[in-house]
Amino acid sequence: MALSKLERRQRIKHRIRKVIFGTAESPRLSVFRSNKEIYAQLIDDNSGKTILSVSSRDKEIDAKGTKLEQAVAVGKAVAVKAINAGVLNCSFDRNGYLYHGRVKALADAAREAGLKF
Repeated sequence: MALSKLERRQRIKHRIRKVIFGTAESPRLSVFRSNKEIYAQLIDDNSGKTILSVSSRDKEIDAKGTKLEQAVAVGKAVAVKAINAGVLNCSFDRNGYLYHGRVKALADAAREAGLKF
């Protein structure tokens, strides 16, 4: 029986999460992509808390333009907020999505803004 798109993504997500783990010093940068918006959050898995979150829906982010441009804006914003919070390193969690398109654009923008992963 063929897997649905959601079931396939869940399998990949669980496979990735077996390896990637966020700590207070190096949290997990998790990306969620909906049809309209893109979200990123830094998560400390030891305490089970979200350190910070940024999305294309936030007022302070200039989320005009294409979805790719929105992803770049969110990537830059998450890096700036993380550096201000004292986080320099993180591990990237693509959350079951292919490392391509909006997910890749967000990751590249965060790297350019100074976040290391």
